Amino acid sequence: MENQNKIETDIIIIGAGPVGLFAVFEAGLLKLRCHLIDALPQAGGQLTEIYPKKPIYDIPGYPSVLAGELVQNLMKQIEPFKPGFTFGERAETIEKQEDGRWLVTTIKGTKHLAPVIFIAGGLGSFEPRKPPIDNIAQFEDKGVEYFVRNPEFYHNSRVVIAGGGDSALDWAIYLSKVAKELTLIHRRTEFRGAPDSVEKIQYLANKGKIKLITNAQVVGLNGNGQLNGVVIQHDTEGEFVLETDHFVPLFGLTPKLGPIADWGLAIDKGAVEVNTFDYSTSVPGIFAIGDINTYPGKLKLILCGFHEATLACQSAFKFVHPDKKLSFKYTTVTGIEGLSGSEG
Repeated sequence: MENQNKIETDIIIIGAGPVGLFAVFEAGLLKLRCHLIDALPQAGGQLTEIYPKKPIYDIPGYPSVLAGELVQNLMKQIEPFKPGFTFGERAETIEKQEDGRWLVTTIKGTKHLAPVIFIAGGLGSFEPRKPPIDNIAQFEDKGVEYFVRNPEFYHNSRVVIAGGGDSALDWAIYLSKVAKELTLIHRRTEFRGAPDSVEKIQYLANKGKIKLITNAQVVGLNGNGQLNGVVIQHDTEGEFVLETDHFVPLFGLTPKLGPIADWGLAIDKGAVEVNTFDYSTSVPGIFAIGDINTYPGKLKLILCGFHEATLACQSAFKFVHPDKKLSFKYTTVTGIEGLSGSEG
């Protein structure tokens, strides 16, 4: 609901990625209302913006689910609780009000008021780590892509992927079924990805399904307005050119906390420190869930973020209703219909 041009709710969730969306569900079970703020124009975070067609294998109950499909399912799951959304606006400032609530103002001046804030901003604001190739900028979106948004874009094309982590391995495996020719280049012989993925890469390379070049890196790009080749520097074979239609360097993302770094929270190496009892931050009433937080043993997995959101909601209830006793009911007993709330 609106009051003096402020959006009022129980929990302001900063970040509408999968963990932020699932927090709406867990909050809804406790009849807590949520409003989400995201700088992106739609829900889903990285799953929607970077790899909507990438299969995810570690979501319970789904042997495999496309990232975009997971977002759709999460949106359907929270629909009964009628959350509010502010898209295309980055949360810029937070201010404690006299009544104990938090005022969150976006970069466009939209104001949100709630007793609890969940920071679910994933990696924060981020940008791809680009290889140090002098002319790479002139080929961006002209054969050089830092994200694989739609695998069919590479259908029947020659593709070179560079990298040795999970993202590079996963996309090399997936695109080997789509591309006409797939080459994976890594500067070392050892990979940083999951052992199962490394095994699959070796199998595909042995079968001739992909070309695997290790101890090498791309040092130059060729083309006249459109990429047509990469210059490879090999440790033993020297320099040579490999013709290709696409070069996809997957060296991860450089996370930046952005305005969150100025909110007075305890920060460690670019992540928000939390108490694993309930994933609360150093500031009462503010919680951090998902990839944005850090604690001993932290794993940056979606399913871990789901767990964090669940426990955070239990403590959030006490901030919203300090005089009420929390009585959690299993959905298998009561059903969603009896638990759903509304934004207004």
